[in-house]
Amino acid sequence: MKNYTQKIVEKYHHDKTRLMDILIAVQSEYGYISSESIALIAHELKMSDVDVEQTVSFYHFFSAQPTGKFSIFLNNSAVANMMGREEVATALEQETGIKFGQVTPDGLIGLFETSCIGMNDQEPAAIINNRIFTKLTSFRVKEIIRDIKDGKKIEELYSASFGDGANRDVSVQSVVSNNIRKIGPILDPNYKIGEAIRKITKMTPLEVIDEVKNSSVRGRGGAGFPTGLKWEFCRNAKGERKYIFCNADEGEPGTFKDRVILTELPRLLFEGMVIAGYAVGATEGILYIRYEYKYLETYLEKILEAARKKNYLGKDIMGKKGFDFDIRIQFGAGAYVCGEESALIESAEGKRGEPRDRPPFPVEKGYLEMPTIVNNVETLCSVVKVILNGAEWYRSFGTAESTGTKLLSISGDCRNPGVYEVAWGFSVNDILAMVGKSANVQAVQVGGPSGSLIGPDEFSRNLGYEDLATGGSLIIFGEHRNLLKDVVLNFMDFFIEESCGSCSTCRILPSVLRTKLLKIMNARGVQQDIEDMVNWSGFLKASRCGLGQTAANPIITSIKNFRHLYEARVQSRKEYDTGFDLTKAVIEACEVTGRVPNI
Repeated sequence: MKNYTQKIVEKYHHDKTRLMDILIAVQSEYGYISSESIALIAHELKMSDVDVEQTVSFYHFFSAQPTGKFSIFLNNSAVANMMGREEVATALEQETGIKFGQVTPDGLIGLFETSCIGMNDQEPAAIINNRIFTKLTSFRVKEIIRDIKDGKKIEELYSASFGDGANRDVSVQSVVSNNIRKIGPILDPNYKIGEAIRKITKMTPLEVIDEVKNSSVRGRGGAGFPTGLKWEFCRNAKGERKYIFCNADEGEPGTFKDRVILTELPRLLFEGMVIAGYAVGATEGILYIRYEYKYLETYLEKILEAARKKNYLGKDIMGKKGFDFDIRIQFGAGAYVCGEESALIESAEGKRGEPRDRPPFPVEKGYLEMPTIVNNVETLCSVVKVILNGAEWYRSFGTAESTGTKLLSISGDCRNPGVYEVAWGFSVNDILAMVGKSANVQAVQVGGPSGSLIGPDEFSRNLGYEDLATGGSLIIFGEHRNLLKDVVLNFMDFFIEESCGSCSTCRILPSVLRTKLLKIMNARGVQQDIEDMVNWSGFLKASRCGLGQTAANPIITSIKNFRHLYEARVQSRKEYDTGFDLTKAVIEACEVTGRVPNI
């Protein structure tokens, strides 16, 4: 263990900002990061043990204890539960003889829960040793566990053919399906690789920025900040070096469009990063990818190497003197909060993914305190098409305030879950008709847990910054779903689990709101409990980042649009109820002492 760890540290030149890469390598090799490894890494990087340990403890896929030769992480998202996760989980426990959170006595298999892994279109899904297994059933679980016990290798556990497109590539070989249902100008694969790079070499950086500004393309991560304006700010910022980050940490439950782009159109994405680098004067780009997509690593590295050979990356790109730019891949390790740009930068520097106070903004002081652009995957892909076809062409799609197209990840109760590219301005009704609803629709979650849960009376609303803004996720719920249990409670559990804990508001209030929610669901609530949840949720706006600020949205939007579900469960003739059951609280003590409750 010592020799391997030292070798990994040397590979990264004893650079403490590459701590994430070092920890990922050790975790992958041994299945855990021991206290001995932590001490050795700290010594080699000239850090304290505590600094290394706090990074290890922050991320979901790092463990200080052995996780088994075969580590199975089963997704517990709302859609996974809708599609039969409970049956799969039960089968895993029965076949392995352990509970979730445990490892078999022989150290062979570990069972763990994890949040959405970007496979909502093919649930239930799990990660086994960085390989994805989709559409699991109890029967498939029996086959998988049997094969593991028989000594088969991870690649021998598949029973289905590989997925479509690049999922079949020798460097991927995954059973994941792309499920591209509707292709628009961004997903259109018929473009000449490198043409946009060649075109910008004949433009000045300011001309590139002006073209992007004139297109009115906005960030596709959810906030919708004008991309060209962000680039202009960064170009004008002072700094010895500048960086381009692509945020591929799509951890919002229900979102998987970036997975499809990374699989089918990575060259388009890399080209967008090169254009951004040229525009702002950056020499290095970093593609930050969520750990759940690590199965794509070899494939993406191969494409980057091919780009270097064609001089799309490297020094004097396409013969343009001084146009130097290269890209490296940085994986996260399981933390939804790292989707926030400053938390992502902290993570890339080898630290806990805690959001920074702002200002200063990343365009002024970002990665390594240098001016940094952070753009979403879809945004950078859009920029390539803007350069190729012009700002006016791009503005011909969408609406005045929401130009261009939007990639949507659609899942839940529909016949055709997958990725759809539509022009901004589509109504929710249009989308429901397009995806083929499989039942009478009770609700649609627009924008993931941090978005809005809307009912049929709002299905005529249009997607766009003028009306319903979304980062790209729509989850459809049929009328047979229990919205409070299947959706709201699941989303609140997600926010509680994913909070970095830095802000007291985000650390405390979601748990308090969850307790109130359970009280109502258990028929112990009163009308005032509903009002309390609405009023108390306002305090979350004081949180540092978007996770904390939107953590009450599952409750707030469901009360707004489905208040009758709450009122049907509260006690109509009671103004006050603590929800505390004294008899239930003392029953264990009475059983131990042999006493009878005298209440």
